[in-house]
Amino acid sequence: MKSASVISANFLERIGEPGSRFHSDYLAYRNGQITRTELIARLPHIAMLGDSVCMGVYISSPWSTFLRARRSRAKNWFLDVDPLPNSIRSVSKRLAEFTPFVATQYAGVGALVDHERERQNFFRQILGTRNFSGQVSQLLAARRVPDLILISIGHNNVDWAWRSPASELEQPEDRLQQQSQGFRENFARQMRRLIQRAQTERHRVAIVVYGLVNFELYFKAREVAERVREQDMTLYPHLETTYKYFTSFRPAYRRNLIRLACMINDGLRAMMSDLNRKFETMSSLQLRYSDALATADLSRVELLHAIDCWHPSTEGHNVLAEAAFRGLAPSLEFLGIGRAAPKERRFSTAD
Repeated sequence: MKSASVISANFLERIGEPGSRFHSDYLAYRNGQITRTELIARLPHIAMLGDSVCMGVYISSPWSTFLRARRSRAKNWFLDVDPLPNSIRSVSKRLAEFTPFVATQYAGVGALVDHERERQNFFRQILGTRNFSGQVSQLLAARRVPDLILISIGHNNVDWAWRSPASELEQPEDRLQQQSQGFRENFARQMRRLIQRAQTERHRVAIVVYGLVNFELYFKAREVAERVREQDMTLYPHLETTYKYFTSFRPAYRRNLIRLACMINDGLRAMMSDLNRKFETMSSLQLRYSDALATADLSRVELLHAIDCWHPSTEGHNVLAEAAFRGLAPSLEFLGIGRAAPKERRFSTAD
């Protein structure tokens, strides 16, 4: 699955204004001193690594899902450039109020936090999905590391009941601990790859790791949809299709899914704290854990997609966009995006 990049449509007009922080770069471009490519490289770059929660997709028939996964890119809480009033007020639209920029979406349907030596299953190969390690490799292959890297991935890693022996379904403690620990180790390894590359850059780099969404609130909305569907089977037509791909969404396994998600978020918070201590002398790097998505209220059924009741609806993406952007304030300040000038590096492990 290829990454998708978007450049602010009116960036030349905006940086051509004398008050723009990029006006000198604009003049160099107009005078032929730098190329258009070099000019674009000087704009702020923002990247999104993640799974289908970051994408405007939903599950239906296999063929339709395949096509949607291949084509869906710029209609989600991170990236939506549609000017219509009923479109998503994405992070990219909110950021555009402060600065022109280049945004790149690396997220993929079904993406997992993985070990780079693991082989992807057939389903993910067909979709062209890159897991977390593959997304990091794709980002690092670019000439320029983004100024702001957002990471929201791991929602597919909480399917604890998938291929679980009957004994572990009844007593899941060891399995939950093992999955949580393995997740943290795999995530930390990819973070070190990103940090190693960021150390070589001449510009500031901010990395924000979002905790997983609040599944306890999410399942309250899904339970409403399940009751409604019992009365009218034409509603949420692919609600049960979810179970083909995600065993732990079944009611019997949800409680431990919620527990595992909380364990993973605790692990992400602790991991980012450890990395902060290790790299605290790097004034050009900011590392933050954000609970913005983990505390977003997804308990209303209208926030879930009307087809599969699994992925966010347009309104759901708006809720996530608002939460995610609100959690970016310290990073935007660090990068000097907006009205505030850059300050000395500041770390945060929660918003």
